[in-house]
Amino acid sequence: MKKTVFSLVLFLVVIAINAQETATDTTKLWIKKGNFSLLFNQSSYNKQWLGGGTSNVAGNFGLNYDFNYKNGDVVWDNKFILAYGLSKIKGAEKTAKTDDRLELNSLWGKKTKGEWYYSLFFNFKTQMDSGFDKNGTRISHFFSPAYFQFGPGMWWKKSNNLSVNFSPATAKLILVHPHFTEFGSSFGVLQGDSSRFEFGASISAYYKFNVMTNVSIENRLNLYSNYLENPQNVDVDYQMNVIMRINKYLSANVAVQAIYDDNSIQAVQVREVFGLGVNYGF
Repeated sequence: MKKTVFSLVLFLVVIAINAQETATDTTKLWIKKGNFSLLFNQSSYNKQWLGGGTSNVAGNFGLNYDFNYKNGDVVWDNKFILAYGLSKIKGAEKTAKTDDRLELNSLWGKKTKGEWYYSLFFNFKTQMDSGFDKNGTRISHFFSPAYFQFGPGMWWKKSNNLSVNFSPATAKLILVHPHFTEFGSSFGVLQGDSSRFEFGASISAYYKFNVMTNVSIENRLNLYSNYLENPQNVDVDYQMNVIMRINKYLSANVAVQAIYDDNSIQAVQVREVFGLGVNYGF
């Protein structure tokens, strides 16, 4: 499975780079840009190290690709996100997955007045590789779970680096393979089912700014309330990416993600990845 995932990652990178090179924007209607990063972490201890510690090595791959359209009072912003990471601890039999994300965000808008747009948004996210709990039991794999959100709303867009979209009528669909719900619920999908439908309100916000020269911070916040069940329990997905560029190709990256999903687990989940590696924009 690991080889399949890396093959998929390599294939998508080649497509993204090729698309950027061949899709010359002669009409100026499309603006396309992307960034991929390879981050590495490594720790090594010999037997005499009194402080203790276990040697380990980890690697993370990330790809962000934007393809945005603008024609008069119509705009259409799209973002593709792919991330995958593995960690190997000395003495452990298997590698552990540290990151796994496949996501597409699409937001269409027609300008009304000033910085406001009528909007229509679509969001899809899943993972590529299998996930296991602490006992080694597989609890997820590709397209299980898979999340879809779709809805109309209003979009305030100050610039490409600052915007907020509010959709008061959002449809949400969660898909899970039946073998994960055979003995109980999984990711909010009830026992014996393979899907869950929700209807509620969604707010998504994006803010990117430069702290100083060569240091940028990107923030993404998604909130969702299900009208059909416990609307007061809001699902939260916050992501922060800090890029500290050393030169054109090298950078130190910090990625933090905090999630609260009332259907999956009623607790805050936090993930943090830090590494030094190659960061290339195209």
